[in-house]
Amino acid sequence: MANSITASMQRTTGSTTHLKRLESESIHILREVAAEFDNPAILYSIGKDSSVILHLARKAFFPSKPPMPLVHIDSTWEFREVIEFREQYARRELGLKVIAHVNDQGVRDGINPFDHGRNYTDIMRTQPLKAALNYYKFDAAIGGGRRDEEKSRAKERVFSFRDPNHRWDPRNQRPELWNLFNTWKHAGESMRVFPLSNWTELDVWQYIMLEQVPIVPLYFAKERDVVRRGEDLIVVDDERMRLEPDERPERMKVRFRTLGCYPVTGAIKSNAETIEDIVEEMLTTRISERQGRAIDREESAAMERKKREGYF
Repeated sequence: MANSITASMQRTTGSTTHLKRLESESIHILREVAAEFDNPAILYSIGKDSSVILHLARKAFFPSKPPMPLVHIDSTWEFREVIEFREQYARRELGLKVIAHVNDQGVRDGINPFDHGRNYTDIMRTQPLKAALNYYKFDAAIGGGRRDEEKSRAKERVFSFRDPNHRWDPRNQRPELWNLFNTWKHAGESMRVFPLSNWTELDVWQYIMLEQVPIVPLYFAKERDVVRRGEDLIVVDDERMRLEPDERPERMKVRFRTLGCYPVTGAIKSNAETIEDIVEEMLTTRISERQGRAIDREESAAMERKKREGYF
């Protein structure tokens, strides 16, 4: 198996040197966080990027476990396989401390992706994230954001400063010269840290293939029940999915490039059943992975507005 993966890597990249350089930079950043901050955490969405972050953190601090907990902001509208993976892999197999934080008031108020539109993400993602950071007094939050994902993310520094209300001002960031990171902040302020800033989606998949990083099976193509809704193919993940009068689920071979709350995350048609298939698919695609996220299409600069308000 290892020989097969290595051979595939050589076919697609010619060398693993580039990935090893990215890995070294990310491990350096993770160790810098552990050294410079009093109480850091890893924001763990259970997607491919945070799976790579977790793998890098295990390498950075081996043979010890990563010296920071995993924090999952659970909207309660996650795919079932995401929650199963979190419990089986991170909590049971690795034995890591996983904090699953839910906006209980939002649940009691019945906040959901169908009725509450753009307010849903703020109430069930952004506000509980800020509440968790405040409650546990985390002064640095490590995330899997990459500059190639979306234009507002391209403005982020590796060490991205936030004020005491978790607000981000893209016009008021500290300069970063080469790999000289600025970790300075006042009491009450915090830092978002992005060790994968310089990675691309293809880099992530090639690294997952090279290192055999465990990922959620939703990334692999298989027959699933899907409804066509506007531009999106929405997988009917559980009985809570509301169907329009003219909608009928149809069986379709799909997979996901990005994972969010299931009613607002579009799948793509694909035959990629293995990581090697996915890498091959990535070499030819010209469409952003976030085209399947409905929140990114709400308005021009919607993501930047959310990030200014505290969204990750």
